Amino acid sequence: MYRLGIDLGGTKIEGVVLDDRHETCFRERIPTEQENGYEHILDNIARLYQKMATSIDHAKHTFGIGTPGAVSSKTGLLKNSNTVCMNQKPIIEDITKRINRPLGIQNDANCFAMAEAIDGAGAGHDLVFGIIMGTGCGGGIVYRSRVFAGQNSIAGEWGHMSIDPKGPDCYCGQKGCVETFISGGGLEKLYEQQFGKKESLKKIVQHFRNNEQPATDFMQSFFYNFGRSLSNLINCLDPDVVVLGGGLSNIDELYSKGVEQVYKMVMGGNCDTPIVKNKLGDSAGVIGAALIGR
Repeated sequence: MYRLGIDLGGTKIEGVVLDDRHETCFRERIPTEQENGYEHILDNIARLYQKMATSIDHAKHTFGIGTPGAVSSKTGLLKNSNTVCMNQKPIIEDITKRINRPLGIQNDANCFAMAEAIDGAGAGHDLVFGIIMGTGCGGGIVYRSRVFAGQNSIAGEWGHMSIDPKGPDCYCGQKGCVETFISGGGLEKLYEQQFGKKESLKKIVQHFRNNEQPATDFMQSFFYNFGRSLSNLINCLDPDVVVLGGGLSNIDELYSKGVEQVYKMVMGGNCDTPIVKNKLGDSAGVIGAALIGR
């Protein structure tokens, strides 16, 4: 049976068709065009889906969508999406009407975790925690090849655990969330606030590698906060493996200096949880969408 998946992003919508060996049969990206509104985005999704289904002559298949935000289990409405015109809309109901078939939907972090658990760096493990460290911080939990979303559809949202109640304001309404300390956007904002200079994270990392202050001390704080954040997660969930994704997962020192801090802070001081880089890269989101399909 084929698996069809769509990754809905703020600027692009990507579709993929996988065969029964999870090999890619079809792949295409189209612009989201969110400036044209909610209905237009749904029309784009429906058109791409029909093109994908046609590519396999409408053979038997599942279909899933990954999207920023989550669908409330109580209201059926999308929440917390950075494509703001999608929020508080019955996205599953409205897409189902357009394509006349059921679909699965999960947030993008859950799709990342699912892809890495099945076909990526977490393959062979029962309990996988997938982390996206990019502009923000997201996470997803996969147990025995199934996404665990939780009662409120927020399981895995480690980016909004507060690690400092006196820390920076977070858009979620709390202070000192993990996201404000170790996401790309959070780090760049902290750097500017502390040193009065606007720098990209890429340049900050370069300065650190050149042993230049203040980047050296700043990055040491980043590794410490990464250790505190992830050790809290491991203390609660104790996963078989943690898979890192997003732009910050490409910082090599995270797997040495960062992981060292994690292991220091885990309860009991005796942690052997593998903390590894993703294998699927940018493909994880759309592949995960295909794997969570109905």
